Amino acid sequence: MPSDTPAKRIKVAQLPFSATFRLAYRNILRHRGRTWTTLSAVGFGVAALILSQGFVEDVFVQLGEAIVHSQTGHLQLAREGYFEHGAHQPERFLVADPEGDKKRIATLPEVEDAMARLSFSGLLNNGRTDLAVVGEGIEASHEEKLGSFLRISAGRRLANTDRFGALVGHGVAQALGLKPGDRTVLLVNTTDGATNSLDLEVVGVFQSFSKEYDNRAVKISLVAAQELLNTKGANTLVVSLKRTGDTDKVNALLRERNVWRDQEVRTWYQINDFHPKTVALYNRQFGGLIFIILLMVLLSVVNAVNTAVFERTMEFGTARSLGSRSSDVFRLVMIENTLLGIGGCILGVAVGIGAANLISQVGIPMPPPPNADLGYTAYIRVTPTAVAGAALIGLIATVLASLVPAIPVARMHIATALRQMT
Repeated sequence: MPSDTPAKRIKVAQLPFSATFRLAYRNILRHRGRTWTTLSAVGFGVAALILSQGFVEDVFVQLGEAIVHSQTGHLQLAREGYFEHGAHQPERFLVADPEGDKKRIATLPEVEDAMARLSFSGLLNNGRTDLAVVGEGIEASHEEKLGSFLRISAGRRLANTDRFGALVGHGVAQALGLKPGDRTVLLVNTTDGATNSLDLEVVGVFQSFSKEYDNRAVKISLVAAQELLNTKGANTLVVSLKRTGDTDKVNALLRERNVWRDQEVRTWYQINDFHPKTVALYNRQFGGLIFIILLMVLLSVVNAVNTAVFERTMEFGTARSLGSRSSDVFRLVMIENTLLGIGGCILGVAVGIGAANLISQVGIPMPPPPNADLGYTAYIRVTPTAVAGAALIGLIATVLASLVPAIPVARMHIATALRQMT
């Protein structure tokens, strides 16, 4: 007589995690072709991210260093209002005792050197034509150490012995037809409003990373500039640091110390908006490239994982028919691909760092950035942050890609899975 008692559902014990892990590890070793396909997809993506991010990072660093070591230094100190109005009336913003102030600044352990500059505007004459210029009186020996990125296209740098020598920008030299050895006359207004002139000899022509600056810049000795303007003062104190990374720290310290009353401190990236504009341009250009690489990584990993999982549909169906739970299948797929993701990330990091070192041995010739005449050689700058970020992205991409086939395979009916044999 049939019983009215409902049939009891048989509960299948879940496979222990340790057993699932061992099975996943054996499956990875057993399916070597599929394993290498997935490892290669993840590794390629991680390596591509390391190389692309390292390239962009180097571009930003080199542009910053070029600005620091061709024009601005790391920081500049001046009287309040100088950076807004000093270009037109530099005589109104003079520092009376630059030598004493330099000594006080140099006591900071992060400071490599400090130097005074005296700014002026005037007319430069070649005997036939006048050109409006913006000039600086500089301390040649100090500036030589700072200006490692300043390219001398003709002649030589200004020396301490060049009391009446002049170093002119590339654009100035072209506009007036000047070359080393030529004589030129500089006409300016002194601090008391009188007009003064100085006969100078061109000792060299320079190029920086700013075409606009090169089109109007003239450098003479600080002594000559002080004589020309009838002053013993200076407009700015330029600070050169041992490490560019200490810029913000020293900026805060100088503000606290108040080297002189009503001082104003500006960093190199505040003085010259050329860098942030270029960074914004490169971010737009390379940001799109990095996004494309990310998309390629995700799609390649999804394709590799999908192919590997669906090729094993019958295998998973057999496991289900022998008593494995759908959660066991899901967990097995996820553990396998997580292990593959970790292995692919390790492979990608090794390949990425190795390729970065090889590329950096040669360098990548780059065209001049916007508003510049000078090209430069780019390298791949590998940073721990970039490596960790690329590896994390690769691992997350692998795990997310695993979910796409793992969920439907785990939910697939046993008969449907076994039917894949035919």
